Amino acid sequence: MRTLVIGTAGHIDHGKSSLVRALTGTDPDRLKEERERGITIDLGFAHVAAPSGAELSFVDVPGHERFVRNMLAGAAGIDVVLLVVAADESVMPQTREHLDICQLLDVRAGVVALTKSDLADEETRELCRLEVAELVEGTFLEDAPVIDCSSTAGTGLEELVQALEQAGEKARARRAEGPFRLPIDRVFTLKGFGTVVTGTAVEGRLAAGDEVELLPGGRRLRVRGLQVHGEAAESAHAGQRVAVNLGGIGHDELERGSVVVSAGSHVAAPMLDAELELLETAPELEDLARVRLHVGTAEVMARVRWAGGEPPAPGGSALAQLRLEAPLVAAVGDRLILRRYSPVVTIGGGRVLDPAPPRKLRRTDAERPKELRELAEALAAGDEPRLLCALVDQAGPAGVSLAELVAWTGRAAEPLREALAADERVVAAAGQSPGWVSRRRLDAAEELARERLAAFHREEPLEQGLPKPRLQPVTGLSDAGFAALLERAVAEGRMRVSRNLVALAGHEVRLSAEEQAATEAILRAHDEAGIHAPDLPEVLAGSGLTEEHAQRLVRLLLEEGRLLKLREGLLVSAEAMAGLVDDMASSHSEGEDFAVPAFKDRYQLSRKHAIPILEYLDAQGLTRRQGDGRVWRGRSRDSAEEGTAR
Repeated sequence: MRTLVIGTAGHIDHGKSSLVRALTGTDPDRLKEERERGITIDLGFAHVAAPSGAELSFVDVPGHERFVRNMLAGAAGIDVVLLVVAADESVMPQTREHLDICQLLDVRAGVVALTKSDLADEETRELCRLEVAELVEGTFLEDAPVIDCSSTAGTGLEELVQALEQAGEKARARRAEGPFRLPIDRVFTLKGFGTVVTGTAVEGRLAAGDEVELLPGGRRLRVRGLQVHGEAAESAHAGQRVAVNLGGIGHDELERGSVVVSAGSHVAAPMLDAELELLETAPELEDLARVRLHVGTAEVMARVRWAGGEPPAPGGSALAQLRLEAPLVAAVGDRLILRRYSPVVTIGGGRVLDPAPPRKLRRTDAERPKELRELAEALAAGDEPRLLCALVDQAGPAGVSLAELVAWTGRAAEPLREALAADERVVAAAGQSPGWVSRRRLDAAEELARERLAAFHREEPLEQGLPKPRLQPVTGLSDAGFAALLERAVAEGRMRVSRNLVALAGHEVRLSAEEQAATEAILRAHDEAGIHAPDLPEVLAGSGLTEEHAQRLVRLLLEEGRLLKLREGLLVSAEAMAGLVDDMASSHSEGEDFAVPAFKDRYQLSRKHAIPILEYLDAQGLTRRQGDGRVWRGRSRDSAEEGTAR
């Protein structure tokens, strides 16, 4: 069944609630004070099935200027606006402000109802029509039908329902796939059921029994039951007015502005980046001005940081970051409204570009405005691949995970994954948490890495390469992104990776004649000592080089695998160790145990050398400690053979 959420708009006492009551048979004024005073204070809800079978769900909003914040909570998520203008009073201040708000919220469809037409003569009605035409010129209501009607006389109601249905054809399609999101506009307790929240489902699907998360706060809850338009339902989807019965929480722990989402799908962030536009009637909004920000059903105080520090002129637009005084849930493309801190009037609006920015926007930041402009242009063009690429790129060299993209965009995970996999502008960085880095960022990070390696090779010509933990911070990449960089650079022949060392592909260690002679002397001393590790300081002293210089040669021999390190200062010849392993393999069967004293006697080793050698064999998987002795495990295992070969 097709559902349309219709929001009323208009000045106080122009007959919004009476019109909804006449159309649906339900009084949307549910509060005692509303009925006593004859005005709408808070949101009211009613629904009716149209002759075509479509479900028309009405959100009746207050018209009084003091309750515009309540009106804004109701305007979030509507498909069609029903602008109500009393024929006997015509356009009034709140008529204009409500239309401005709907325009800023990017509502795309609507109908104008001239209520109380039975109280105005033809000349007055015609004057009202002219003023309405002037009001809506250049707005989404410019070509909307204007229908004379009367709630008391019952005239024009059928025509109005038909016009609302037709207007619904122009409404923006909702995303029914992906994670569920429901901004809460009402909280109450129902006897026998417990806590119930209501709202218009912005996106996704929800079923009874699902686990949901309450944001901000992150509390996990279970859906005990659902109602759609007052009827029990097994599931609900985007575009419907939904009542959710939540278990495990009291109604006093919830409030309007909180959001019910699929568990783990969204985040509440302390700032957001946006493209803002000011009304022509707005005052100039200086940098870091305090404003009231409305997103969904939430109202949060915020500071406006203009990109570049220069505010736009009234009627203009600019990129900005909103620094919030309380966390807020939003997604890319969500509409927002700005109101002055004091006096409280609507001054502008815009749309969210990044609901969880990677960093604070500084006045001197030249890069971030470019990134935001790319997001804004991609969003305006409806270019989904470009938008995703821009989101990945603005995340910086650290990249972005699939879970983050789901939270930012509200899209389903699998379509996002498929779109990114097909885009050459991003590179997959699969680690513990699969994610993506923009190719531009990866290219820049690789350039930094290559510059660092080139400098390292100049500074340390005897080193095989730079350890990965020392190179990665230079790139700014995550573990997964750094791994992707190395994989690509090695595959394309620009770098070489050996164990934990990274080098430029063309790098070779070149020894001087003096260094070559010293290296041979160090090796000769260890070869002659065999598995009886020689005194290292004595060996280095005989190399003819300074200790620091000789130590570099030792590191080179260790990296090449020609020497093996048993303990600090205790090195043996790899060739000698290989001979010992050969001898043990020929004299022990697999699983045979042997005592440490026997091992010492066989190879004429002191405890100083025997224990480190056995610990080395344990680490290589050739032996295993058992009590005070060892078990020969054999060298059939790949790890043992590889370790011994080194």
